[in-house]
Amino acid sequence: MTEPPQPPNQPPTPSGYGHLPGPPQQGYGYPQGENPYAQQPAPGHQQPYPQQPPTVAAYPAHNLQPPAPGTPGAPGMPPKKKLTLIAAASVAAVLVLGGVGYVAFGGDEDPKQPVAQESGDAKPSASPSVDMGDGSGPGGNQQTDLNAGRKQGEDKVLWLKTTKIDGPGAGVPAKGQWVVGDTVAKTVDKTIKGYAVADGKEKWTITFPAKICGTTRATTDDGKTVVMYADGPSDTANCNQIRMVDLKAGKEGWSKEVAKESAFDMFLDPSLAMTGDVVTVNRLTRATAFKISTGEKLFGSPSEGCVPGAYAAGSGKLIGIATCNDADMTVEVQDADPATGKKTWTYRLPKGWKVSRVYSVDPVVLHLKNASSKENSVVVLGPDGKQRTTLSGEGSFSTECSMSYDDSLQGCATAVADAGTLYLPTKAAIGKANEIVAFDLTTGKAKWRVPAGEGRTLEPVKAANGQLIAYRKAEANTGGEVLSIPADGSTPTALLRHPSGPSAPIESSFYSPQVDYADGRFFISTSRLLAQDKDEKLLMVFGK
Repeated sequence: MTEPPQPPNQPPTPSGYGHLPGPPQQGYGYPQGENPYAQQPAPGHQQPYPQQPPTVAAYPAHNLQPPAPGTPGAPGMPPKKKLTLIAAASVAAVLVLGGVGYVAFGGDEDPKQPVAQESGDAKPSASPSVDMGDGSGPGGNQQTDLNAGRKQGEDKVLWLKTTKIDGPGAGVPAKGQWVVGDTVAKTVDKTIKGYAVADGKEKWTITFPAKICGTTRATTDDGKTVVMYADGPSDTANCNQIRMVDLKAGKEGWSKEVAKESAFDMFLDPSLAMTGDVVTVNRLTRATAFKISTGEKLFGSPSEGCVPGAYAAGSGKLIGIATCNDADMTVEVQDADPATGKKTWTYRLPKGWKVSRVYSVDPVVLHLKNASSKENSVVVLGPDGKQRTTLSGEGSFSTECSMSYDDSLQGCATAVADAGTLYLPTKAAIGKANEIVAFDLTTGKAKWRVPAGEGRTLEPVKAANGQLIAYRKAEANTGGEVLSIPADGSTPTALLRHPSGPSAPIESSFYSPQVDYADGRFFISTSRLLAQDKDEKLLMVFGK
């Protein structure tokens, strides 16, 4: 533990552990004139903590019993080489997380696709072989059963959807994925397509006037979401148009342009946040809230004082991240009324600190960063906005939290929280095992750790019914697994074991994948397509 908290307007006291190496990290609020949208270091940038926890034996194919207590990497046991990650801030003990994440690619081999169909073909019949997404796919009309040679205990590929489009040299985005009832919806460039979860048959298509440039994973209780799209076809078009979409019915709702809130309002890297009947459009220095059901504007950022440029949303709550108009450009966290935007409490960060991620809004769990000292802190706030605790633990973590890079406020797709626990994966280096660490939000301490197994990677997917759902990622010759981890971190149970035959190279090579688990099915899709007029994998579904 470090020294007690200091007044919030005082600079942090340096820690005895020194400063973490590495460049400043991205965050919300821009103290001391820093651009919060500065370019991240390129993939391959050296991480502050190159040492990884020792690998542990993989769970046997039909026995998911983790290593016994007392063995390296067993649940509840620290790594053999401790990485002490305590740093000082204006808070007590803090969890220091590693630097920029990286993007790794699975083995891009060339298995042939069966039982699935190209996007646009409503018949679940076999289709041409699958391009792995690197432009080297063979084409042709050969067919292969992705479930061929399934081992005992392995489940099935239900279907695989491919697409063939021609686009610009940089490819096209395909980030949006939603599972709503008996439909899974997926974005590709200017379209959203809905597919039947059972067999992949295309149910509907919605085409936008220009490319889709912003989505949120959230939906309303009745299956509606809001999507952003550009105001024209050019590369310099503004991402300032929004449209409500009914994903269950496959129908468009209202559309409108998001007006500027000030002369300095720029739609750079905008993002969306949703809760209840409210959606906020976040951008560099301003944010605007709309009613999802009608499109009515509810409120915009104030013109003076501490101005929110982004909101995090969920559980009927909005948390604003504001930059204050003072000499130090300090950052303030605000609890906002979803209907009016009025703040009910504030939490002021010390000079030089900013919010990098919001892991949870109920309770409020924030990842804070200091650009000059390179320190990091994960802070838990109480319902009154007062600091409740900070997290401390061992391991090397990343603000990116997964292979899927997303710089939005709630973009850490694999950081999962429930009422009392935050689940974070340690960084996964190629060929090295990682683990999931569960942190108690009351004490700030690590409750348990579950290792992925030798050379494997585990990512949290969702917390449900007191258990954590996690994905043990596929490798080129080994299928992935969906695991249920009990609340005490004891023996995981395999909910799905994906086949290790010709489907494994496909599953392991999705680019920056979006994943979900719903009603006994696992969904994985790409977030970007090369768009070189060749078949590319888009969406893959597993089940019993």
